[in-house]
Amino acid sequence: MQTASERLPAARYAAAWRLWSKLERVVVPALILAGWEAFSRSGALPQSLLPPPSAVLHALGDWVLGLDGSTQDYSGTWLRHALSSSWRVFAGFVIAGLSGILIGTAIGWSRSAEKTLEPTLQMLRPVPPVSWIPLAIIWFGIADKPAIFLVFLGAFFPTLMNTIHGVKTIDRNLIRAGAMMGASGRQLLVHIVVPAALPSIFAGLRIAIGSAWMLTVTAEMVAVKSGVGYVLWDSYYFLRYDMVIAAMVSIGLLGYLSDLAIKRLMGVVLRWQRTTTVQGREG
Repeated sequence: MQTASERLPAARYAAAWRLWSKLERVVVPALILAGWEAFSRSGALPQSLLPPPSAVLHALGDWVLGLDGSTQDYSGTWLRHALSSSWRVFAGFVIAGLSGILIGTAIGWSRSAEKTLEPTLQMLRPVPPVSWIPLAIIWFGIADKPAIFLVFLGAFFPTLMNTIHGVKTIDRNLIRAGAMMGASGRQLLVHIVVPAALPSIFAGLRIAIGSAWMLTVTAEMVAVKSGVGYVLWDSYYFLRYDMVIAAMVSIGLLGYLSDLAIKRLMGVVLRWQRTTTVQGREG
């Protein structure tokens, strides 16, 4: 039996561990920000070229809330630009997700679809989406459509390839069991193949949403006059590097929230996988 003197260090250790568990996610970002602030204020580089985090935070605050007008025309306009970018990402991502899952499932399940579709898609896949910008502008003009098209290209192939992989690598014993119970090809596909491939499909969707944000920013630099990417590029022209970094931070935050939404959806859809994993560990 432990004495009071022996329990005290254990309690302190447990308390320290709980505190560390709460802080461990912010330690590295805090160290980076502190080092960046110190370096920027050391005079090694002019602050106009490398604004300290405090200046970036002030610019971001004015951009979001319109605090003092220090960001001039951008003051208080963050929500409008964020919604413009989010709409383009959402539209392109949904189109890419649906088409990528449908075509990927067809290629993974059907030999005929694989022979017919995959060679052409594999030829298109290595072409960088940014190389489509001139054609996108010619085809769709200067508006949302070219940006949505580029987002679609960036999000389509990760979804497609992960769906093909998921369908092709499912446990064949599941298909045999379903066939032995009299399931038709359509029933096998809908009730066994697609559910079993969902973990790979969601992995592709998470990769795709990151690509979608990268591509919408690229598109907004050349094809539209609104959005976070447009603010980033326009600020660069006017040498407002605090706004450039604030736009980069905004893109990272919006991308993180988008990925978090997909993770939450994945957690809801794949409840069965979590339950199976827990049962397997207990067994």
